Amino acid sequence: MTVTLADVAARARVSPATVSRVLNGNYPVAAATRERVLRAVEELDYVLNGPASSLAAATSDLVGILVNDIADPFFGIMAGAAQSAIGEGAPGRAGGEKLAVVCNTGGSPERELRYLTLLQRQRAAAVVLTGGALEDPAHTAAMAARFAKLADAGTRVVLCGRPPMPEGSGGEATVAALTFDNRGGGRRLTEHLLALGHRRIGYVAGPADRTTTRHRLEGHREAMAAAGAAGGGPDHLTVHGSYDRRSGYDATLELLRRDPGLTAVVAANDTVALGACAALRDRGLRIPEDVSVAGFDDLPFSVDAVPALTTVRLPLSEAGARAGRLAVGAEAVPPGGIATIAAELMVRASTGRPRG
Repeated sequence: MTVTLADVAARARVSPATVSRVLNGNYPVAAATRERVLRAVEELDYVLNGPASSLAAATSDLVGILVNDIADPFFGIMAGAAQSAIGEGAPGRAGGEKLAVVCNTGGSPERELRYLTLLQRQRAAAVVLTGGALEDPAHTAAMAARFAKLADAGTRVVLCGRPPMPEGSGGEATVAALTFDNRGGGRRLTEHLLALGHRRIGYVAGPADRTTTRHRLEGHREAMAAAGAAGGGPDHLTVHGSYDRRSGYDATLELLRRDPGLTAVVAANDTVALGACAALRDRGLRIPEDVSVAGFDDLPFSVDAVPALTTVRLPLSEAGARAGRLAVGAEAVPPGGIATIAAELMVRASTGRPRG
């Protein structure tokens, strides 16, 4: 049953006109009243009809792009490419470009859900979600419910750099999932170090509750186990942290405390690897003569680092552009709705053979 503006007014104990004023934001309303109306909107899951209210199933020219951190090149590159493709891929109803809006969640699962709700209310034509997903059953269920509501309203949902929703969770509401081969990339990166002769390899992982972290770490551990080089157990030389430089710095110091004879450090991404390099230099260690360092993603600065960073290249711009085209229906959906994007090992000067 469709929830009406009158239903919201009754729940909030105000007039329909007051509800309209709160939602349109074009008339001053007391803070307590405004809060009561917004709470009723949330509880009833009321969707505000836009200018095309006469067409109940119509979508707007708006496309939402959700990112964890727009200042992080990993997300910025994908979002920029998606935005360009969205503008070029299909005209809006009035003959102009579709409007792509970047929504910065800051890694907050609550904000991620909130943005999806807001985009649903605006009858967005499509939503593109970038980067890894939070591995939490309650959040996964909430996301699946949002995806289903978006799909029912005619909104296309595209995942970019994010694995498909778990089977049975409601992931069928997504149009497509473009997922990176993080596991394979992590495995090949560690195999490279093992082939050079490294066995005491530390790993600076990202947040433990993210799919990207788990997949890259699984690839690393698969390679270590295959070589019989697990060391003191799978967690002995693994330290989790954020995907930022400071985390790389602090985690590398901790790894050196656990094993002063460490010969290589694998970082969760290139930004973390820069922090690892700084920590090693502050300890008077040379890269790669004393300790090799490797990253992940092949962000633009990685080739200009000193020494240039060995890393795994993900085609971020290509993936973002493809997600944008899928969002506006300018590209055919891949078979089964899922496409795995290959990761390429980039060997540079930051890795070498261990001494002795």
